[in-house]
Amino acid sequence: MRSFALFSYILLSVVCCLAPSSFAQESGDEPRVLVFTKTAGFRHSSIPAGVEAFRKICDEHGWVIEHTEDSDRFTDETLEAFDAVVFLNTTGDVLDDKQQAAFERFIQSGKGFMGVHAAADTEYDWPWYAELVGAQFKSHPHIQEAIIRVVNREHPSTEHLDAEWTRSDEWYDFRAVPAEEVSRLLELDESTYEGATMAGDHPIAWFHEYDGGRSFYTGGGHTEKAYTEPDFVAHLSGGLAWVLGEED
Repeated sequence: MRSFALFSYILLSVVCCLAPSSFAQESGDEPRVLVFTKTAGFRHSSIPAGVEAFRKICDEHGWVIEHTEDSDRFTDETLEAFDAVVFLNTTGDVLDDKQQAAFERFIQSGKGFMGVHAAADTEYDWPWYAELVGAQFKSHPHIQEAIIRVVNREHPSTEHLDAEWTRSDEWYDFRAVPAEEVSRLLELDESTYEGATMAGDHPIAWFHEYDGGRSFYTGGGHTEKAYTEPDFVAHLSGGLAWVLGEED
């Protein structure tokens, strides 16, 4: 019996030493992210690639991720378990009035929002959301390469970039530029591609604090390829880190 007890103690000690990360995953202290991809309009074929990219980002940082298209999860009780919600290529009217109210309270409690690409093509009749995301989609030309000016290289979503960033995507034009209190990160050089309509003032990624919480938006992310580009994935990772307050 003594030998068995000694063996059990040694085995338990070895397991604890070899698997500290398993204990950490169950501690409940890790930031939790809800990735929401419901569409009521155009549906991007790149959504699965985007979800997978966010899974890898969260795995790399030790963050907990859940993916859903179920708008019924937007209740006070469910959202309380999360620290940030990502609207990944959502489109159209995806939340009813009660769900919208719950999401507003979520942000007002100090939590975070991240919008990717078609998050700006979502909930046009919800003024609060329009201010949260920062701008609303108007139109876009065909997918093509463009030069992006990096106007803030101190943010975690852009610190890895040079002053100019050349890549291909579906470049959104917006109904209006974000408000002055919204901090710009990236701007498109409209002279480097065809079909732009914003008269040279063309932000394409930004961040701000809004109604008690944090909000980050990037206009990239239409194509499946975007979610395998190291620089774009690092851009997403840094944006999510800022939204979560994990930028350090």
